[in-house]
Amino acid sequence: MWAESGEKVTTLRTGLTTGSCATACSVAAATYLLVNKTLDVVSITLPKGKTVELTIEGYGSISDQDKSKGIRAQTIKDAGDDPDVTHGATVYVELSLSEDPGVRFKAAAGVGTVTREGLSLSVGEPAINPIPRQMILQNLQYVAQQNDYEGGFVVSVGVENGEQIAKKTMNGRLGILGGLSILGTTGIVRPFSCAAWIASIHQGIDVARANGIQHVAASTGNSSESAIKEHYQLPEVALIEMGDFVGAVIKHLKKNPLAKLSICGGIGKISKLANGHMDLNSRVSAISFDHMADKAENLGANQVLLEKIRGANTSVEVLNLCVEQNIDIANALCEEALERVYRILPSVIQVEVWAVDRQGRFVGSAGVGSAGVSV
Repeated sequence: MWAESGEKVTTLRTGLTTGSCATACSVAAATYLLVNKTLDVVSITLPKGKTVELTIEGYGSISDQDKSKGIRAQTIKDAGDDPDVTHGATVYVELSLSEDPGVRFKAAAGVGTVTREGLSLSVGEPAINPIPRQMILQNLQYVAQQNDYEGGFVVSVGVENGEQIAKKTMNGRLGILGGLSILGTTGIVRPFSCAAWIASIHQGIDVARANGIQHVAASTGNSSESAIKEHYQLPEVALIEMGDFVGAVIKHLKKNPLAKLSICGGIGKISKLANGHMDLNSRVSAISFDHMADKAENLGANQVLLEKIRGANTSVEVLNLCVEQNIDIANALCEEALERVYRILPSVIQVEVWAVDRQGRFVGSAGVGSAGVSV
């Protein structure tokens, strides 16, 4: 419960990943083909050994002309209380039997294909991530053993309207074209963990590196991204849509360094970073007007201005007040934010921090043109 809220504390509901959905559909389809039984509810085992149940919403043949070609099973993705773009989507599997043992994966409609190096999958592969593949494989192996089946399976995973839903994700920038990725590392969606977004940040950095990019720009939103992209004429593959997760960018680059990182965001987000926050979301961190007043005081602001800053409603209001008094708070906040980053990243990585206003115009910067700093 937030300090200013009078609402009661409630437990947020977890959900299941698209990988879990695809696994359940695979088990349902395989069971139908092997023993001619339709399951309304399917139990699957997750990577850490937990067993969960999913409802199968329906079955259908893959081919009206040849019923022996396989079966389709589908379920509805339930992300719990997480704001997941795939919540409520229909995930389905078209499964057929094969004489060759093992599982061969394909992308059905709504699931993308990898077109760039740097992801955990090879170019040309369907965007079904390694852990969901392993989940499907292990659960199908169990079904096969239970029914004395020694052959293999061909599993095509799809998502209805997946190509349209994918436009709300970073898949296109990562080189995943034609639809969504089938994701999940634990099989469970934890509310507001934003694990998928953080995974996309990591993938974006890895894809940039694999494609020879040594300068990436991580931005908090559209305006800041447009500003830094235009300033450096950066290609799409060099742009990292980090949102509020600046910590995810910094920690991944610490382990997987590139030559240069540009961080660009609104003045409010940059002020949070300057104040030591690595998650810039309002649920986790708030703009500190006292902190901004302290910065302004160090720059020579008088008491009248300091009182106005402490009583301000927005960071842009603070910026405008300081500009009127020739107090360069934007550059000062960028400098402090840069110092925060260099407390984590090695100085061999050139880092710069840019702040923009609501119109996407640069209002402050730090580290521009430098080759690393010592703090």
